This record gives sequence, structure tokens and C-alpha cells, in this order.
Amino acid sequence: MNEEELTPHFEELKKELEGKIDDAQLKKELNTYLNEYRVTIDAAKRGIKRKYGVDPTLAFVTGDSITKKISDLAGTEMNVDIIARAVFTEKKTVSVRGEQKTIVSGILGDETGTAPFTVWEGVNVDLVKGETYRFKNAYTKTWNEKVQVNLGSRGKVEKAEGVKLDVPDRALSADTTDVKIGDVRDGIGNVNVTGRILSVETRSITVKGETKEVHSGLIADDTGKIQFSAWNDYNLKKDESVCIKNAYIRSWKGIPQLNLGDRCEVSRVDDSFGEIDAAASSKKTVSEIMSAGGGLDVSITGTVVDMRGGSGLIKRCPQCNRSVLNDECATHGSVTPVFDLRMKLTLDDGTGAISAIVNRPDTERLIGVTLAAAEGLAKAHGDIEVVAREIAPKIIMKKVTVTGNVLIDEYGPMMIVKKVEADVVDVKAEAERLLKELEAAL
Repeated sequence: MNEEELTPHFEELKKELEGKIDDAQLKKELNTYLNEYRVTIDAAKRGIKRKYGVDPTLAFVTGDSITKKISDLAGTEMNVDIIARAVFTEKKTVSVRGEQKTIVSGILGDETGTAPFTVWEGVNVDLVKGETYRFKNAYTKTWNEKVQVNLGSRGKVEKAEGVKLDVPDRALSADTTDVKIGDVRDGIGNVNVTGRILSVETRSITVKGETKEVHSGLIADDTGKIQFSAWNDYNLKKDESVCIKNAYIRSWKGIPQLNLGDRCEVSRVDDSFGEIDAAASSKKTVSEIMSAGGGLDVSITGTVVDMRGGSGLIKRCPQCNRSVLNDECATHGSVTPVFDLRMKLTLDDGTGAISAIVNRPDTERLIGVTLAAAEGLAKAHGDIEVVAREIAPKIIMKKVTVTGNVLIDEYGPMMIVKKVEADVVDVKAEAERLLKELEAAL
């Protein structure tokens, strides 16, 4: 397929991906699928959409957007306008594929209901709680059976002057649900959690010019642990066991967090939950992590199926430690960079795939190549990319167990790896096990 024939497919993908990938990378992706994987153009488009978080079963909507009420949203809209009041809003900085990004998130509402929202390009967006806005060119998704409103690079937020909405207050249901920490899901509310306080801290922050105290820490039970946060002082103490009622779960920096609101009730309980190891991790599958919306100190075992760009020998800013391109730091300008060694892996455990960023010490240990050796190799070849090409065969198709925090953003799940171990597979024993399973099925 020549460039002229590819152009309409390229433009279609470019519109659907909404700035998730630049033109050069998109062309490279198309070339890989068509010329290396040898798939059809339709299969290539589906694969690229899945890779960058766009549901390939949804057709792209062109032309003018339509305006909908929140109760009419199906979770499949690709180009919709919504007039709604900002019920709750916050601007924060999150890590997206290792880079810092400013987003605005919260809850919007009209007279028909409420829905969570995220403005992914939020640097110049400032929303005021209680004000009414028009959210233009939004797209929606369904997460944990709830519709979420998203604004990407084509989206826009405008003040809806003269529009008044009768938004009902969010009533707190009298019905609450007892939930184990290992079973929490991002976005659920009215939950009761019982666990032991592993740590607690109080810090002062400035909110709209006013100094406030926020109380946070870790709480755990026999199924896992989770970060908690509260604006009110519930006098929580380390090592005490408590029952927290009427809390809700919201994602913070891509990881589910237990939030204690004004209507929470906290009581002390006698359950000690046995020997809880604060440093222990919870064994999870990628599917379970996706369902939960992220995870704290989890372990995943899978096969390395890809080592992505940005792996091998890289350059970092000596001041902020961010990776730099052409010796230019986005924050500090022209710098004299320092070298580092890392791997950006894709793991597949049979239930799904996850990105994992492995630091220098673990990279050196897994592949048997030191930073100094990598620098020497690059210098000898006059090419920094040679390092990634050399180390890729040492890790691709290896079975590993990674441990760390998993955050989920619009690009999918990613783990910042704290610990990684290569699993030694007994090929003969595994073959015999598979043969027995096959014989049993016949």
C-alpha cells in the first residue's frame, strides 16, 4: 500500500487517537503492523487503537457534536457536548508514561445526574466548584459500570453564561457495603473498611490561599493495603485497628485511595488481622489490576513480550532527573546530561498486558550489563541506541515477577518497578505438565 493509499487511514487514526501519539510515531506503528507483522490495514488500525487506549469497536464520529444530558450518556460517545455544573473539581499533576502532566478531574452534574470527568490537557483549565460549563467535543467511557466523561486534545471547556441548572445534592445512601481492601475498586462509594493503621502523617497544604491540614497514611487488612486521606482529624494512630464507615474510593495519581469524607464514622475494633507485613506485596493479575483501577505494592508474574522505546542507555537532566532529548530538559533548558540505564518492558500474564519501568540496578542485574559497560558500548559504536538492541534479546520472552505500584491512566496500566525477579522455568517439567493436561482433555 503506497503513501497515497495510506493517507486516509493515517488521518482517521490521527483523529481517533486525539494526540495520544505524534505523527512520526503513528507512521512507524503503521509500518510495523503492515510490513513487519504482515496484517491487513483493518487489523493494523484495530491493533494501534487498542495499544493507545481507544476501543476499536467504536466508529469515529465526524461532523458536529451533539449535546446530551448526563443520564443519556451511554459511555460510547466519541464527540459529545455536555452542559453541566462543576460539583467537585481539582487540578493535579500526574505521571503519564514517566512524564509529568497537569489534568483537571472531578464530578460534573446536571438535573439528570452526575458523572466523573477528566480534562487531560488541564494546564490552562481552571474550573470553579458550583459554576456551570459547556464541555465540548468530549468522549465517554465506562469504568466499573459508570460513565466517565473525558476531554482530550480536541476537547474544550467554556463558561456557560446565563445557564442555570438545578443539580440535586449528592445524597449519601444509608446503605453501605463492607469491602475487603483487596477488593476495592476505583469510583465506588459508601464502603466500610476495617483494617490496621500502618502509618499516619499530617501535613499542611494551601487551598485557594487558605492553609489546611490533610491526614494520610496506609491501612491494611489480610487481603492488601491502601492509602487513605482525610480532611478531618479522626485521631488515627499507628498499629491501631479501626472500622471506617461511609468512605469512598477515588484514584490519586492513578492509584485507588480510601477517602474519609465529612460523613465518615471511625470506630476502634479488637481485630489485629494477624501478622501484617507492611513491606509485603499482593499477588495480582493484570485483569484484577485493571478492574481495581490500579494498585499499591502488587506483584505480577508475566512474560516480557516487548522492550519499548526509551529503553537501554538514556540521558537524564542532572537537576530534575527527567530524561532529556538532544541535551535539552523541558524544565531546565540546555544541560550537560548524565547517563542512566533502564528498561521499559511490556509484560503479558495471559489476562492482559502491562508496562513496567525497571530501574538501573535491576536492569544491570537482569541483563548482566553495567552502566559503565553500556556507555563503553555506545561510545565504541558511536550510537546510543545500540545498547537497547544488544540487551533486548536478553530479556524478551523471559518470565519475570515485578513488584511495585501500578497506576492507570488513559494510556493503560503502568508499574514503576521496585523489585523484579526472573523466574527459572523447568522446561522439561512444564512440557510434561502440558502433555498431561492435553492427554486428560482427549
